[in-house]
Amino acid sequence: MELLFERFLSENRGEWPDIDLDLPSGDHREQVIQYIYEHYGALGAAMTANVITYRGRSAAREVGKALGFEEDQLARLSSLVGHWEWKGANDTMENYFRQAGFDARHPRIARYLDLCMRMQDLPRHLGQHSGGMVICAGLLNRVVPIERASMPGRTVIQWDKEDCADLGLIKVDLLGLGMMAVLKDSLELIPRHYNQHVDLATLPEDAQVYETLRKADTVGMFQVESRAQMASIPHNAPVRFYDLVVQVAIIRPGPIVGKMMHPYMRRRQGREEVTYPHPSLEPVLKRTLGVPLFQEQLLRMAMTVASFTGAEAEELRRAVGMRRSMQRMKDLEGRLREGMTRNGIGPEAQDNIVQGISSFAMYGFPESHAASFALIAYASAYLKVHYLAAFTCAILNNQPMGFYSPAVLVKDAQRHGLRVRPIDVQRVEWPCTLEQEADGSLALRIGLNYAKGLRKSSAEALVDARNRDGEFASVDELALRVPALNRKELVALASIGALNSLGEVEHRRDALWQVEQAGRPVGPLLRGAAHEESGAPMPLRKMTHDERVTADYAGTGLTTGPHPMAYHRGPLREQGILTADELARGANNRDIRVAGCVIARQRPGTAKGFVFLSLEDETGIANIILTPDIFERDRVAVTRSRFLLIEGPLQNQDGVIHVKATRIVPLKITSAPIRAHHFH
Repeated sequence: MELLFERFLSENRGEWPDIDLDLPSGDHREQVIQYIYEHYGALGAAMTANVITYRGRSAAREVGKALGFEEDQLARLSSLVGHWEWKGANDTMENYFRQAGFDARHPRIARYLDLCMRMQDLPRHLGQHSGGMVICAGLLNRVVPIERASMPGRTVIQWDKEDCADLGLIKVDLLGLGMMAVLKDSLELIPRHYNQHVDLATLPEDAQVYETLRKADTVGMFQVESRAQMASIPHNAPVRFYDLVVQVAIIRPGPIVGKMMHPYMRRRQGREEVTYPHPSLEPVLKRTLGVPLFQEQLLRMAMTVASFTGAEAEELRRAVGMRRSMQRMKDLEGRLREGMTRNGIGPEAQDNIVQGISSFAMYGFPESHAASFALIAYASAYLKVHYLAAFTCAILNNQPMGFYSPAVLVKDAQRHGLRVRPIDVQRVEWPCTLEQEADGSLALRIGLNYAKGLRKSSAEALVDARNRDGEFASVDELALRVPALNRKELVALASIGALNSLGEVEHRRDALWQVEQAGRPVGPLLRGAAHEESGAPMPLRKMTHDERVTADYAGTGLTTGPHPMAYHRGPLREQGILTADELARGANNRDIRVAGCVIARQRPGTAKGFVFLSLEDETGIANIILTPDIFERDRVAVTRSRFLLIEGPLQNQDGVIHVKATRIVPLKITSAPIRAHHFH
C-alpha cells in the first residue's frame, strides 16, 4: 500500500498521537476496557464524558410532558420533527408544530414552541463516550473529578474529549466494531458446520465476490451496503482490492463536498480523460486516476513538487485543513511555491497545484483507514458469498449494527436461498443457531434473543430443562418443568408460534388458550397431575396471514414467513404495480409504479434537500428519490407511513436503478409494527 508514516507521527506535531483501536463489539471490547482499568488502577484510567444536548425531538417531548400535553400529541409531533442533517427553509419548529395539528397562535402552544426553541443545544446530561478512555501514570482524580458510571465496572471523568485534548491528556479510543464481532463469530461457525477453516489473513482475491459487489448485491456487507454505495459500485465496478479501498473512501461527505467523487467516477468509466496537475505528480495520483482522494496523497504531492519533508507536508495538511491561522498558511504556501520554483514548475502549474491542495485538504480521507475498512468489507463480502448461513447467523447475533434491520437481513438471506426457521422451544437456543437439513444443507434458526419480553434467565432455564430432560410434551409440561417462565413470557412465546410444535397444540391461538389454562394459580399437587381430556372443540380460530405477520413483527421484529407484500401481490399487479426486481428490466425514463415497505429514510447534508427512500417487497429493494418540493408536499406520508406506493419515471442506467417520485400514496398493507432506519 506504500502508506505514509508521517500522516500519523511527526516530530513537528507537538501533541499526542491520535490512538484508535477497532475491536469486536460486545464482550471482547469490554475485556480490553477492563484490562486498562486493572493495569492503570481505578484512579489511573476512566472513560471520557459526552455532553448530551437538547435537540428538536427531545426538547419537544420533554417540554410537552412538563406542560401536560397528551402522549399521542407528543408522539405525533416528535415523529414530524426533523432529525436529518439537512435543514431546509421549512425545517422549523413552528412548521413541525403546524403539521402536527397545533395552532401556534394559541397562548399555550406559543409558550410550548418558545420553550422548545430556547432549549435547543442546551446541555441535558453527561453521557459516556462510546470508547474514549483517558489514562495516566499517576492519579487521574488529581486532575479531573471521576464518578462511577451507570455501567458496572466503569468510571467516567467530567470532561469530554475536546477538553482532554486541550489539556494534553492521553486519550485512547477503544471502538467497538460490530462487523469485527460478526467476522469472529463466523470464523467459529464455519469449522463446526462447513468442516472448513478460513483465515482472514489469507483470503484469496475471488472473482465471484467482485461480481457480487459490482451487482451492488451488498446487503449486510461492511461499508458498502448503503443506498449511496449501491448506487456507485456498479459505476466504479471493482475488480481488485485497491478498487475497494477507493470505493470505501469515495462515498463520504468529504469527497462529495470536495467535488472529487464525480470526476473519479467519470474517469473510471472512461468518460473523462485522465490528467494530472503536473507530470511529476503522475506516480502520486495514478492509482486514483489523477483525482486526489486521500490525505496521504496531499503529503506526497508536497514532497514531490516542493521537496517538503514528511513533517513539513503534514504541517501543510493540518494548516489547510484546520484553517486556524491565515499567517501560518501564507508562510507554508510561500515555502511550497519556493520549492516548486526550484524544481522548475511554472506559475500556472503552481496555481493549479496550490488550488488542488487547498480544495481537497479539508475533505480527503486517510488512505490507511480506507485500506483497513476495505479489508473488513472484502472479508464480509467473501463470507456472505461463500458461507451465507454462518455469516447471517453471526450478523443476527450482533445486532444492532449496520444499515439494515434484522427483518431486512432475514429477507435478503431468504432471497439468496437460505432457509430461516422460526423460534421453536423444542430446538431453539438463546442465540441464533445453524441446523443441518435432511438434504445436507444448512438452515438458520432464529434464537430466543429475538423473543421480545423474554428474560435471558428464563430462556436459559428453558434450554437447560430441555437439554437435561428432553423435549416438552405439552404446554402444561413446559410450564411445570420451567417455573422461571412467567405467564407473560409464555404468552409471548405462544404469540410468535414458538409453542406450535408441542403436543396437542394446533396453532398459535390454541397455544394461547392452553397457556391460559397452564397459567392458572393452582397448587403443586394439582398442577403436577395429568389433565383430563375435555373433548370440547377448540373455540378459537387460526390467526389470519395478517395476524400472524403482525404477531411476528410485534414479538420478534421480523418474520420468517412470506414478506407482507407477498400477500397483496395479486391486487397490486392488477393496478400495474411492479416488483422491485422487475425494475431492472424497465426502460429508462419510463413512468412506473412500485410499492413496498419503507425500510430506510435518508436526507444527507450533502444532497441539497433531496430525500432517499428504500422500499422493500418480497423480491428485493427499490430505491426512491424525492426532490425537496415533493418531500415538503408529502412530508407526513413520507415520514409516518410504513408502506408507500410510488409513481414516477424510472432511472435505469449502467445497472443503477432509481425511481424519481412524482406521486406518493400511503398504503394499508398490514398493521404490523415494522420499523424503518433513519439516517443523515
